[in-house]
Amino acid sequence: MTSAVVTRFAPSPTGFLHIGGARTALFNWLYAKAKGGRMLLRIEDTDRERSTPEAVDAILDGLAWLELHWDGEPVYQHENQERHRAIAEQLLGADMAYRCYCSAEELAQMREKARAEGRPPVYDGRWRDRDPAEAPEGAAPVIRFKAPREGETVIDDAVQGRVTVANKELDDLILLRSDGTPTYTLSVVVDDHDMGITQVIRGDDHLTNAARQTQIFAALGWESPRYAHVPLIHGPDGAKLSKRHGALGVEAYRDMGYLPAALRNYLVRLGWSHGDTEIFSTQEMIRWFDLDAIGRAPARFDFAKLESLNSYYIDISSDDALIEGLKSLPPGILTQHGMDTETADWDKLASALPVLKPRARTLVDLLEGARFLFATRPLALDDKAKEILDDQSAGTLRALLPRLEAVASWDAAAAEAAIRDFAEEEGLKLGAIAQPLRAALTGRATSPGIFDVMALLGREESLARIRDRL
Repeated sequence: MTSAVVTRFAPSPTGFLHIGGARTALFNWLYAKAKGGRMLLRIEDTDRERSTPEAVDAILDGLAWLELHWDGEPVYQHENQERHRAIAEQLLGADMAYRCYCSAEELAQMREKARAEGRPPVYDGRWRDRDPAEAPEGAAPVIRFKAPREGETVIDDAVQGRVTVANKELDDLILLRSDGTPTYTLSVVVDDHDMGITQVIRGDDHLTNAARQTQIFAALGWESPRYAHVPLIHGPDGAKLSKRHGALGVEAYRDMGYLPAALRNYLVRLGWSHGDTEIFSTQEMIRWFDLDAIGRAPARFDFAKLESLNSYYIDISSDDALIEGLKSLPPGILTQHGMDTETADWDKLASALPVLKPRARTLVDLLEGARFLFATRPLALDDKAKEILDDQSAGTLRALLPRLEAVASWDAAAAEAAIRDFAEEEGLKLGAIAQPLRAALTGRATSPGIFDVMALLGREESLARIRDRL
């Protein structure tokens, strides 16, 4: 291992931290940790019109929630624009770049002609060797990179293998726009160099960018970072991941009640593997993670697997950790699921967790399962509970009530004994008693075990809810 490894996560703040970006951040973080190096954070905000402070906050909050802590202070790319411009001017002075005075109309015609001739619609280099004195009066030029036209650009990619791009397929890309603002490709090269980035891990949609960036690194005499281009995440149907598949912001997964440890574990298996192991501690991920175990085929996002994994993490989490997770949910989510954030009895909820956890796939499931604890009398009944509480079941509850009132020491075992004795004497199946009792006590047709429900509610509340139904 060497401390020289430096990775970077470089999101554009034009929206939330989506699930693919979160996986990229995780892979960069794990690789840096595995190699004893550092992961830096760069906010690529050169598109000032689309970049927003809200998106920056969403990225920072999402990374913090996932517990992917970067090293040092975040670098904001737009603050380095003077440096980027200086490098463009340096390339211009070294005859490795030139001013191009093409109008928008000329570029459109150029693309149309190329398509008509069956060629890629790329810039034809018409100002590459032309005298700037021929420029139209008042025209504001862009500065283009003088890309090599012969030979090949080779990238030894840690995931994709050896990638060769014919230089004739790459046109002279713009380094500085006509208003003097640097383009993405130039800014990335300069910042990767200045930040000492040794390993770039990102989606394979950037593979063409890597060829262009490699050319610029070579023109400047700088050592290029090593590249690892990871296949994108697809939906279960094999199509590009969309919102209907789960291409949501990390904050959406938090609000749905997923645990950060579960989401990290799920994301690391989207494209990377270590034998048949499915569940990893953070330390195991760091110990085993390497780029050669990343596959070349797109991973498929599967909500069912994520839910199953999250259920496992809920089961093994301490009650204190789960309560803290619940407290961190937005107030609106808590209120929506029956918790008054100002008067919430967290101790009462904690006492119910051993009963609630086996049925819960998410933190929201825990809240929903605990709704009966905090419901106010008289309980509102859902449709199925209303169907259950017919005249016959009301008669059963009426006959049962005195038996329950006579229970001296109220706990799950005592309640169960009284109900089983009643069922045997009346010749009833246990379900014929438990179902109307559940509807009366929770307002629903499903709940944790009915005897646990009675113990959690306590004697007086349980009896009062039954009397309400009678």
